Amino acid sequence: MIRVTVSSTAVREMSGNAKGTGKPYHLTFQTVWMHLADRDGNADPYPTKVEIILPRDKQDGAAIFYPVGEYQLAPSSIYVDARGNVAVAPRLVPLRAPAKAA
Repeated sequence: MIRVTVSSTAVREMSGNAKGTGKPYHLTFQTVWMHLADRDGNADPYPTKVEIILPRDKQDGAAIFYPVGEYQLAPSSIYVDARGNVAVAPRLVPLRAPAKAA
């Protein structure tokens, strides 16, 4: 499981025309902090700052930002791209709060 901390709802937007096709694009990014590990599985001592591209609402096309909180990387984030390579398009799911002891 890769834990992700969202500490701000601020977003950054980027738009323009694609070089290859000339088609317009509009991307919205949000900064998150990923709690990663090294190749041996040892947790890094500090989270890594990462910008992720936000998903869009299917009805109106607005970017859907993640509220402040703790998340994990959704299994649907990992896929095989058109060339047969493993790729990642981060999607986050909230972490459940630990159950309180009775």
